[in-house]
Amino acid sequence: IGQETVQDIVSRTMEIFQLLRNMQLPNGVSYHTATHQDRQGKLQEHLRQLSVLFRKLRLVYDKCNENCAGLDPVPMEQLIPYVEDDSTKHEDRSLATQLRLANEERREIVEVNKNLKQKNQQLKQIMDQLRNLIWDINAMLAMRN
Repeated sequence: IGQETVQDIVSRTMEIFQLLRNMQLPNGVSYHTATHQDRQGKLQEHLRQLSVLFRKLRLVYDKCNENCAGLDPVPMEQLIPYVEDDSTKHEDRSLATQLRLANEERREIVEVNKNLKQKNQQLKQIMDQLRNLIWDINAMLAMRN
């Protein structure tokens, strides 16, 4: 219920901001009174609904606190799954994994660079062939004239 209420509050707040963004400021420009009254009515309705949702959220919060009052408080450190005894083994595995991943990434980068150099060489050859072809065509056209 609490999650749905929070989601409703967020959606209503977004709708309020959308209405406010679309409202025109009274900066000396004539505006339609009916349109202004309609938008203001919608805004008031959204604000009223938002107030109701906050009251509902407060009731949920109070009910949760009431239900949890008899429980012993648990330190936050105990809620985090962490075992200190195996930390060095975990760190060694973590470092080994990171090193292996870094080596794989380096190999991939070297391979990509090699492929890139090959493609660049092929493009250079194609450009040279096109340049020679254009030169020959221009020479033939010049000889014809």
